[in-house]
Amino acid sequence: MSDEAVLVDVDPLSPVPIYQQLRDRLIEAIADGRLVRGQSLSSVRTVARAFGINVATVAKAYDGLRQDGLIATTSKSGSVVVRDPSSGPPDAAFVADWTARVRTLLAEAVARGVPPAETVEICGRQAASFTGPAASGPSPEEAR
Repeated sequence: MSDEAVLVDVDPLSPVPIYQQLRDRLIEAIADGRLVRGQSLSSVRTVARAFGINVATVAKAYDGLRQDGLIATTSKSGSVVVRDPSSGPPDAAFVADWTARVRTLLAEAVARGVPPAETVEICGRQAASFTGPAASGPSPEEAR
C-alpha cells in the first residue's frame, strides 16, 4: 500500500468491524502478491483519512498484522511487510493455531447446511485464487 493509493476496500455497513476488514484485506493483498516483503504500507493517518475513519481503528488493524508477524513498524520507516508467500514455510505454532481456526470455519459451514464436499471445493478455489501471477510475479525492486 503506498501513500498514493489504498489497495483495499472496507464496507462501513458490514457487521465485521472495520479494523478486522482492513486486517483481512491486507492479509489477502500479501497472499495474492499485491503487497510483498519489503514494501511499505501507507501511514496510519493516511489510511484513516482515505476511509474517513478513526486513526485508532487503522492502528488496531496494523497492530494485529504486527502480532501475526506479517508487518513490522519502526518510527523511522513506518510499517513494512516482512512476510509474504516467498518467505518460506510457517512455524508449527502458526500451523496449529490456523488449523484450529479453519476447523471452526468449516464447522460453521457444515452447521449451516453446506455439504462437506462443497466446503472442500470452496476452500480449494479460494486457496487457488492466491497462487495466480501476482503471487509469483517480480518484486517491486525487480519491476523497476
